[in-house]
Amino acid sequence: MSIALTLFGYLALGAAAGTMAGLFGVGGGLIIVPALVFAFGLQGVAPEIAMHLAVGTSLATIVVTGASSTLGHYRKGSIHKGWFMALLPGLMLGAIGGVFIAGNLSGTVLGTLFGVFVLLLAAKMVFGLKPRPGSLAPGRVAMTLAGGVVGAISALFGIGGGAMTVPWLSRCGATMTQAVGTSAACGLPIALVGALTFVVVGWGNPLLPAWATGFIMWPAFFGIVLASVPFARVGVKLAHVLPARVLRLSFALLLAVVGLRFVLG
Repeated sequence: MSIALTLFGYLALGAAAGTMAGLFGVGGGLIIVPALVFAFGLQGVAPEIAMHLAVGTSLATIVVTGASSTLGHYRKGSIHKGWFMALLPGLMLGAIGGVFIAGNLSGTVLGTLFGVFVLLLAAKMVFGLKPRPGSLAPGRVAMTLAGGVVGAISALFGIGGGAMTVPWLSRCGATMTQAVGTSAACGLPIALVGALTFVVVGWGNPLLPAWATGFIMWPAFFGIVLASVPFARVGVKLAHVLPARVLRLSFALLLAVVGLRFVLG
C-alpha cells in the first residue's frame, strides 16, 4: 500500500472520528482505537503490537484535539482550577502506570479488556445512566487517588477519560458545565504523559513498522489530526438535527458491535 493511499485512509478515519465525536459528544479515542487496529491489520502490522500502536497513536491525537478543547473551556471559565490541580498528580502517575500495564499485556488481552470497557459504556448509554449530582467534598488524597484511576484506565485504552471524570466531578458538586470543562482539561495531561510513555515503552521494538516512533504511528497521527477537528463541527451540526434518543441508542449499538468484536476476537 502506497504512502499516499495510506495517508488518505487516515484522513478518512480522522473525518469519521471527528464527525462521530461531534455527533455523539464523546472523545475520538473510542472510535480511533478500533479503527486503527483494523487499518493496521490491513497494512500487515504485527498483531502483537497493533493494539498498543493504536492506543499510543490515539493518545497522541488527543493531545492536539484536547488542547483545543481545553483552551475553549478555559476561555469560557468552565474549568475548576482547584479540582484540576488536585487531580493532576494522580492523572499523570496513573497515565504512566496505565501505559506500563498495557506494555506488559499481550495484544489479545489488551484488546479484550478494551472490548469489555466499551461494552460497559454501551450498557450505560442504553439504560441512560447519568451522573447523580452530589455535594461530596473529597480531600486532596481522595482526589489524587481518583485521578490515578482515571489516568490509568484512560491511558490503558487510549481515551480522554471523560466517561469517568465527569461523573466523579458531578458527585463532587460540580455543575455539568464545570464537570465537562474540567474533564476536558484533565484529558490533556493524560494524553500527553501517556503518549510520551508509549514512545518510551515501545522504543526499539523490532516489530514496529516504518514511520513509527515507539508506539506512535506518525502518518496516522497527522491524518487524524488534520481531518478530525474540522469534521467535528459537521458532527455538532448533525447532532442538532437528529433526535437525542436516536443518537444515544445508535452510538450504543455501535459501541456494542465494537466491544463484541474485540471480546470475541
